[in-house]
Amino acid sequence: MNSKTRLIINNISKSYKLGKGVNYKIIDNLSLSVNDNEFLVILGPGRCGKSVLLNIISGLEKPDEGTVTLDGILIDEPNPAMGMVFQKTGVFPWLTVMENVELGPRFQGESKKDRRDRAQKFIDLVKLQGFEKARPAQLSGGMKQRVGIARAYTNNPEILIMDEPFGALDAQTRYAMEEEVARISSQEKRTIIFVTNNIEEAITLGDRIILLTECPARLKAIYEVNFPRPRDMMSSEFLELRQKISDNTTLSIDS
Repeated sequence: MNSKTRLIINNISKSYKLGKGVNYKIIDNLSLSVNDNEFLVILGPGRCGKSVLLNIISGLEKPDEGTVTLDGILIDEPNPAMGMVFQKTGVFPWLTVMENVELGPRFQGESKKDRRDRAQKFIDLVKLQGFEKARPAQLSGGMKQRVGIARAYTNNPEILIMDEPFGALDAQTRYAMEEEVARISSQEKRTIIFVTNNIEEAITLGDRIILLTECPARLKAIYEVNFPRPRDMMSSEFLELRQKISDNTTLSIDS
């Protein structure tokens, strides 16, 4: 890709102490880069260190070795330029949809009108118009994730990090949410790092796919996804890439 490189992960390693001097290595000498407005998918098996990697990228954890830089600036503490969407929705049950989505700008002291105008834009973008006054208990799982996505975009992050956001959803809702994220990302361009253990999801969404090994996480392969969106899972291009990745991993096609 010819886009400007925004984020550089350089030779990072991370271990945790298990007691009595035993170290358990989670990430081992991992390097990769993320380009401006790229939808980068990090694909790997469960418990291979993907979430720890995201914590390091966002500044929530520090690597034992190596560095993470954003536009040449070292990330060594939580960075407001990073927005997060997690597998667990994280919406506040006592707040309405509007109140959840506008939370970031509210904490930043933005006027009620300005923050609500901005929040409304992204509520509309995730197709939740009409539910502004609803509370999370009145929403489905997929709708709650839409609230989380709208809230993340409303905070105007430079890089949006999504940590297996659809892992807890049923298959039908998951497919619908994948289509929605593909649509939203095409309309509201943003640099996105998306973690999954699902091969089909990775191909559906990604511009590039970074394949990790089992723990400790190392870079195993990089796949460019060059065919246009929306992507047909039954097309020859999709099936060929799906098989290529499947042959190179312990993940199953339906993981």
